[in-house]
Amino acid sequence: MASLDMVLVGIIVIAAMAMFIWGKVRIDVIALCVLVLLFVLGLIESEHVLYGLANQATVTLAAMFIISEGLVRTGLVEWTARKLDHLAGKTELRLMLFLSLTAAILSAFIINAAIVAIFIPVAMVLARSRKIAPSRVLIPLSYASQFGGVCTIVGSSTNLIVNSIAVNNGMEPFGFFEFLPLGLAMVGAGLVYLAAVGRWLLPVRKAEAEQVDKYRLMDYLAELQVTEKSPLIGQTWETSKVGDETRIELANLLRETKAVSRPSRTRIKPGDILLLHGNIEQILQIESKYRLKTLKDARVKDQTLSSHNMKISEVLIPPGSNLIGRTLHESAFFRRHRLMILAIQRRGRTIRERLADIKLRENDTVLLQGDKDDIAHIMNSPNAIVTNELTDLYLRRNRAFLALAVVLAVVILTTLNVMPVMLAAVLGAVAMVVTQCLTIDEAYKAVDWKIIFLLAGVLPLGLALEESGATLWLADHVLEPLGGNGSVALLAALYFITALLTEAMSNNAAAAILAPIALSAAATLKIDPRPLLVAITFAASTSFATPIGYKTNTMIYSPGGYRFSDFTRVGVPLNLIFWGLAVLLIPLIWPF
Repeated sequence: MASLDMVLVGIIVIAAMAMFIWGKVRIDVIALCVLVLLFVLGLIESEHVLYGLANQATVTLAAMFIISEGLVRTGLVEWTARKLDHLAGKTELRLMLFLSLTAAILSAFIINAAIVAIFIPVAMVLARSRKIAPSRVLIPLSYASQFGGVCTIVGSSTNLIVNSIAVNNGMEPFGFFEFLPLGLAMVGAGLVYLAAVGRWLLPVRKAEAEQVDKYRLMDYLAELQVTEKSPLIGQTWETSKVGDETRIELANLLRETKAVSRPSRTRIKPGDILLLHGNIEQILQIESKYRLKTLKDARVKDQTLSSHNMKISEVLIPPGSNLIGRTLHESAFFRRHRLMILAIQRRGRTIRERLADIKLRENDTVLLQGDKDDIAHIMNSPNAIVTNELTDLYLRRNRAFLALAVVLAVVILTTLNVMPVMLAAVLGAVAMVVTQCLTIDEAYKAVDWKIIFLLAGVLPLGLALEESGATLWLADHVLEPLGGNGSVALLAALYFITALLTEAMSNNAAAAILAPIALSAAATLKIDPRPLLVAITFAASTSFATPIGYKTNTMIYSPGGYRFSDFTRVGVPLNLIFWGLAVLLIPLIWPF
């Protein structure tokens, strides 16, 4: 019979999962609320409140964020990405395979979100130079970064979480390369699938569907022609103060069908066409008040917005950006660089509200316009990634070799069992700072604190599941009947459930909740829990069917111009292939 503690823990788990799936509240906030509830309701002891923060998985992950940033800051990762231009040939298939294989290799040792952040502009520029739609290569890039992440113990945060739960339950830790045999099988199968089948399912987003049309700016961009009686004649847009009074922005000024270089500072003449951006009601008021004429059947295109000096660019707000959580009105970042915001997309949806009042979120894409020199100024900023251009390559050769040496040292020390992975990672992070591969401030900024505080809440939740007896109850009443059909059937069920949850909620939370249940099921059935934990690790680390199941999928969603169904069409068959491989190979590599 279920106890009160068991019921309360069950309610918290269900509520937390529902909030994760809902996606309207930050995952770290949900996790911290879970932690407070567990403590207030007496479901965990006071000494276990900091269990998540003090856990070796959390410490190792924070250190790996710093090590990854050291490789990025020295330019080594970007240098590697740029070399692909010579190796990738001219065909779509070769470009896709080289991008994917390189991302997979690097993601085995570096946080895959950092890899994808660097590779997005590289992939888009290389694709466009070959007249290939970027949508043909960005999904394979995201998927491949997940393939590589399951090859080593540090390749994914999920790997570290499951390893920590195993160690805390008296098991031997997973070796640094213990996942490699299955990981290589997944990488090989994934690349073959993408080359042979996936590329026929990948969408093609034509050039006319990108930029302006993709953001559906026609809804709030208007072309108005200056009549002979307009009071704006002889004034510049800046001196007229129309923009200040109405908050309507001048996107461009066309004279004799050609865009001028400095539209807001050009004196307006009869016949000029003003491309205005803002609220449609205010645009109609301006049309009447300033005697402007709407051009019928006007179609706004990229070339209308751009001129020789003016251009539009798409910018991705990366994880860790200082712009996250701030409105455009509060942040001076774009104003300081004299850039105008045309539109914001979030998970493929164009935001219609007043842009200045929108709080930016991680992985938002912003369409902006400005002078070429002004856009160039933000290209090396860690707060925004210009996806349609490459920054100047900056390789600090001496520091790059030191950063590479630090990573190799961490791998060797862990592989040879000289020290645990946590200690090796911490020493590696310290070495990155001591050798000046990055500054201490850059090290602090490199840590994704949202993930750290997510672990602070969900790891104690897993502990509460065990202490309340909920994991044992689930093992006895849910998983044991499956085990009656054989251990492989239980493994298949756990993999499937984990994969399903990962597509809808945080992969780390899914692993932290299901790993203790798998341990209890193994104890009940008197089998080795290691194969079950491997299944959960791989299922939670590879999410292909939705753009929200894994961070890298979300990052490439807007830059690729994808729809939700694109991931389902390409990803579901791949999920099923990985499921079949896991069920076939895990019992062979890790016998029950």
